Amino acid sequence: MEVPPGIKYLARALPVALLPCALAFASLLRVDLPLGARILLSLLANPLSLFVSDWYQQFHEARHASSRGAELIPVVRDSRPFGLGTLAKLRESFRSGYPGDFIEGWREEYGHTFMTKIFFDRVITTTEPGHVKAILATDFDNFWKGPQEAQMSQSLLGYGIFNTDDELWKFHRSITRPFFSRERISDFDIFNHHSLAALELLKTRLANGYAVDFQDLVSRFTLDSATSYLFGKSIDSMSAGLPYPFSSPLADSGAFVNHPSTTYVRSFVQSQLMTLERAALQKRWPLFEFWKDRIKPHRKVVDEFIEPILNEALEKKRRRKETAANGKTVEESGEEETFLSHLVEATDNKEIIRDSIFNILIAGRDTTAATLTFAIYMLAEHPEILAKLRAEITEVIGSSRMPTYEDFRHMKYLRAFLNETLRLYPPVPFDSRASKQATVFNATRPGEKTLFVPAKTRVRYSVFVMHRRTDLWGPDALQFDPDRFLDERVRKYLTPNPFIFLPFNGGPRICLGQQFAYHEASFFLVRLLQSFTNISLAPDAQPEESKPPESWKMRPGTQANEKIQLGLHLTMYSKGGLWVRMDRLAPETNSEIA
Repeated sequence: MEVPPGIKYLARALPVALLPCALAFASLLRVDLPLGARILLSLLANPLSLFVSDWYQQFHEARHASSRGAELIPVVRDSRPFGLGTLAKLRESFRSGYPGDFIEGWREEYGHTFMTKIFFDRVITTTEPGHVKAILATDFDNFWKGPQEAQMSQSLLGYGIFNTDDELWKFHRSITRPFFSRERISDFDIFNHHSLAALELLKTRLANGYAVDFQDLVSRFTLDSATSYLFGKSIDSMSAGLPYPFSSPLADSGAFVNHPSTTYVRSFVQSQLMTLERAALQKRWPLFEFWKDRIKPHRKVVDEFIEPILNEALEKKRRRKETAANGKTVEESGEEETFLSHLVEATDNKEIIRDSIFNILIAGRDTTAATLTFAIYMLAEHPEILAKLRAEITEVIGSSRMPTYEDFRHMKYLRAFLNETLRLYPPVPFDSRASKQATVFNATRPGEKTLFVPAKTRVRYSVFVMHRRTDLWGPDALQFDPDRFLDERVRKYLTPNPFIFLPFNGGPRICLGQQFAYHEASFFLVRLLQSFTNISLAPDAQPEESKPPESWKMRPGTQANEKIQLGLHLTMYSKGGLWVRMDRLAPETNSEIA
């Protein structure tokens, strides 16, 4: 029987926590006090020791910082004890706020880099590109995911590439890299097959007079494409069809709600949401899931869904070994090597294989689906950009031909449009690393201070906020304008400081699938705009609880103009989906894909 998370945590934490109490009780044995008073004073020894330890740590770090010509990172003040006010603000922001709104208020008071303390645990937050560059690149060896992050995400990510360091991370990286070479990601047949299937669903639903949840559509498209590409076999999530608007009597259709792929996707998303909730609690999350790990059942559903594909790959390997052991020649199957077949050959550890699959699926499905979702959101909000994008597609590719790798090299506006989408709506708006040894963040501008980073301290960084800073991107940073990636603003802002734009992270852990994602998103957009025009939001189909509250209209920046609520799990998404309508182009203009 598995030990509950809370019991495990207490087993680790209580011996350390009770030691000051035991020492205090022993010292009071010779004092003439009632037993109750001795117990009370002994129990107070633990919080007192924490305060003393925290004070001494600050004193020691101040001296260490001074010796290195640095200053301590400013700590956010909290009117409630033990950082409970900070904790409440973080949890509220992650659940129902605007991404990064908890940063904005503190950033105005403390600058681009500050520290929060919850139950004496410290987390540094930064939106300074120079510091992010140190974390991801120049001081890479001193920043890692770390054991605390790994333990917190273990239920979801296991020992996959996003939750490991050092040799195991290098193993995952070496296994994955060959499958994102230019030769492999330039074969668009998989994209074409699944994009045409998605467009058929879209055409049928719109023809029946319903709005479409575009986020659900592209999430299924990217999932099916990813499984085809990585495993050689799609899980065919599009066979479930599409959800109906909440007002439709078909909204709760059992055929859709209970479809295996819908169950899979539901668990896929829920497990990520729960992992995000743990982030605010850090190492004390087991106390809030005391008797049961809430994520594991969802991860089990996901594993069971792809288990047949994994077992088939393992059985093929077993048969090949058996044939070779009998001295017989192993016949070539003629099947192209896939990520799964390559992984199965590299290890017999089924747990590592499962974790590798799941981690890559998160990257393959969620990030590109998020990019396409917010791309369509922006096209609905900016019809003039849609017209300009369609003009480029028509000029380079035409109204029906399948795009090629060479086509995309000539489609500068399409790439600029995707970059601008990734700038204002990055799929991964927050990430973090932990320092191994004490280090410093060097001043990035004249007059700024060098900041001291203590050892074993988590550092959170937000590309969402960094991508919207007017001092980094210019006075029009909050405007959606793809031309900023084509005109003089590139040379003025991005070229001299490339770490202001990090939708795919940077340094040695930069996303291996970056070009794959660009190609997949570009391909789908081309096929979509060869078939449809006049994209518009469908507020009548958007669930009421997912619409921005009236209070958002009084908020600064883009928040005041949002038509949807931005949600967070491991990636960013549109709460309640992104419900849209669009007009189908005349059949004669796209006869080959009609």
